[in-house]
Amino acid sequence: MGIEVGGLLGLILLILDVWAIVKTVQSGAGTGAKVLWIVVILLLPLLGLILWFLLGPRGGRAVV
Repeated sequence: MGIEVGGLLGLILLILDVWAIVKTVQSGAGTGAKVLWIVVILLLPLLGLILWFLLGPRGGRAVV
């Protein structure tokens, strides 16, 4: 009874998405930017995570 590779990768992606959402909520970005990033992360889990990592809120200021 092993864990499937797809299942393990899906679990890792879920954990990273939750982490990105928590970091977004804790950021100093405006409410609109936070909501937009959370929606992008939820609707596009992998692409949203990559975009958030590259373009997301940093140190209290949103790039969006």
